[in-house]
Amino acid sequence: MSYPDYGQGPYGPVPQSHPNGTTILVLGILSLVVCTFIGPFAWSMGNKALREIDGSGYFYENRGHVQAGRICGIISSAMLILTLGLVAIGLLFGLLSALSDI
Repeated sequence: MSYPDYGQGPYGPVPQSHPNGTTILVLGILSLVVCTFIGPFAWSMGNKALREIDGSGYFYENRGHVQAGRICGIISSAMLILTLGLVAIGLLFGLLSALSDI
């Protein structure tokens, strides 16, 4: 008895989609447009998904979505760090000026 080969189509392996590909892309885009605080999540999930894709040996049709979401997460994380740094410097200068007036 032979079993059907579900992994092969008439022209080679059937492309798969990573289950978190769309989620990572949406999180990456939203981190740039709406809230930079979700950027590190897109970056982290994108790294994990790319490791899974590379380790599987299969062709994933949404690898570009995962990469784009990861890159958006990296950019958003850099903007978040820059913003928090500027806020910290502003608070430090404000505190120093308040203390110098005493």
